[in-house]
Amino acid sequence: MALDIYQYRFRADAAEAEIKSLVHEIKELHHGNINDDTSDGVLSELLLQNTKLKHRLAILKRACEVQESKTRYSGRSSMQCIQEELVQTFTEAVEAAFPDVPDVGIPVVPSPKFGDFQCNTALQLSQLLKARGVKIAPYEVAKKIVEHVGQNPWIGRMDVAGPGFINVTLSKTHGSKVLTALLQTGVRPPPLEKKLRVVVDFSSPNIAKEMHVGHLRSTIIGESICRLLEFLGHDVLRINHVGDWGTQFGMLIAHLHDIFPDYLTHSPPIGDLQAFYKESKKRFDEDPEFKRRAYSCVVKLQNMDPDYNKAWQLICDVSRREFQKVYDRLDVTLVERGESFYQKRMERLVEELKSNGFLEEDGGRKVMWGALSKDSIPFTIVKSDGGFTYDTSDLATIKQRIEEEKGDWLIYVTDAGQATHFQVLWGCAERAGILNPSHVRVDHVGFGVVLGEDKKKFKTRSGETVRLADLLDEGLKRALEKLKEKERDKVLTPEELKAAQESVAYGCIKYADLSHNRVHEYVFSFDKMLEDKGNTAVYLLYAFTRIRSIARLAGVTPEQLSAAAANTPISLDHDKEWKLGKVVLRFYDVLAVITKDLCLHHLCEYVYEIATAFTEFYDNCYCIEKDATGEIKKVHMGRLLLCEAVAMILECSFHILGLKPVERM
Repeated sequence: MALDIYQYRFRADAAEAEIKSLVHEIKELHHGNINDDTSDGVLSELLLQNTKLKHRLAILKRACEVQESKTRYSGRSSMQCIQEELVQTFTEAVEAAFPDVPDVGIPVVPSPKFGDFQCNTALQLSQLLKARGVKIAPYEVAKKIVEHVGQNPWIGRMDVAGPGFINVTLSKTHGSKVLTALLQTGVRPPPLEKKLRVVVDFSSPNIAKEMHVGHLRSTIIGESICRLLEFLGHDVLRINHVGDWGTQFGMLIAHLHDIFPDYLTHSPPIGDLQAFYKESKKRFDEDPEFKRRAYSCVVKLQNMDPDYNKAWQLICDVSRREFQKVYDRLDVTLVERGESFYQKRMERLVEELKSNGFLEEDGGRKVMWGALSKDSIPFTIVKSDGGFTYDTSDLATIKQRIEEEKGDWLIYVTDAGQATHFQVLWGCAERAGILNPSHVRVDHVGFGVVLGEDKKKFKTRSGETVRLADLLDEGLKRALEKLKEKERDKVLTPEELKAAQESVAYGCIKYADLSHNRVHEYVFSFDKMLEDKGNTAVYLLYAFTRIRSIARLAGVTPEQLSAAAANTPISLDHDKEWKLGKVVLRFYDVLAVITKDLCLHHLCEYVYEIATAFTEFYDNCYCIEKDATGEIKKVHMGRLLLCEAVAMILECSFHILGLKPVERM
């Protein structure tokens, strides 16, 4: 086999070298360096040889790929993205069966009604062949593809049905090997083609203002995206782009001077920054003298006056401490990069844009267009008073993340209403030579707003925005009530009850958000998210706890399970066992989808599917058999191993979603 691959590669290399030589001769002929009266005939002959060689080279390369596919899976039993493996296998089969047909998309989709997967490329191929004068029915095309399918251990059986659908049934033997390897090595990420430096911008509250429900989605979605990409092996930088600069700090510092004039020597007791902000804003709006002083404070702050800088830092520190309390409760990790971080970078950027002729005058301000056609919206880079804007800041930010952080992939997690802003940002960055879309991937992860049960924007009864800390407190209160209603306080220790309370409270808030398609609005309802039936965190956390308890109730230790995985086959003979096993095996297929659209609801749907498949399995397949007295008379170790595989995948999925399961609930 290895010799065949070597021979094909040797011949392909020789053909490639001959093509290069012919290309050189053709160029020489074009430049008139070959003195031959029959130059036209020579050129035609060289071009014909070149075309034939290229065709031969394509066939040789396809032969190499086919031979390599036969050895690709040798001794390999780790978890993989099954769909991607099948796409690769059918791509090679199509190229081998129809070498003269140009590349076509190979759709391979899940198909639980007709096997497990279905390849639907025969009809398209039949039409392409017909256009070339070759009439062959889709059914015959499909049969020829099947004949050329190379070795793939995932394929247990293939059938051609209807107008050329190729149905694939997965191999139970290979599935068993992969699940056994999972038990022995743990849940490992699939191999990466390339490790990327990913910069994720999320949460982003404003200094001197409390985090509210409007920050909930960005914080939760951003954290889960980071966890997913970190699990896959990427180098992730989590950025909290906080609003810590601008005119509002002038009024805050002026107010601080008046209320706590000794702030330089005695740390002022600013307990409620929200109230402090409202007081200063009221004075700013109503008192012209205070407004004048506020603007004066801004100038002094921007000139880095040490006293004013300390006042600014003091206000920022109070905010940071309050933010961190929320992040700790939600188990969120961030690196703060406030707007102040980019101040000098904005100054340098504006000079660069000026010198390169990208800025235009527009009513006293300086704007930049992202498209030369000017049929979009411009960025305001410099205001008429000489100040910078969010546009300036975001352009400096993307420049810093690409050039200094060496970001390969930039992700912005904000509400869907900012979609146009990011399109203009990327257009300006590309025009300025900052962003090259072929080298750096950029994504705006937009999301809908959180609604109250009245289907209006979520607010308190008094019409105020809901503070995030208050929302979490309410979640804790409701979760404890739910646990006591189930009389869990009578069987759990105080420590276990507290752990279960926090697991349910924070888990249900996160899961209710992530389980909805992020592009849509969703209704926030504690009653619905605390239900213990359906696709809720409570149901899933309880299912996980129950799965983990099975081996414990059977008296089987984790060490015994680990030892059994080395010599006991995992049980997949019953239909419900194999159905559950196949759901577990699709884990990486689900993650592959999320890396494309960055929608976490796919993972939520998947873990719910695992839980429901497990319930079917548990109702039909006894893991432990007891006699009439309740004594254990038989333990089905193969089924306990299947339960363990399910628990391992659920635990990894919960980590990505930010849920914290507990041993007892």
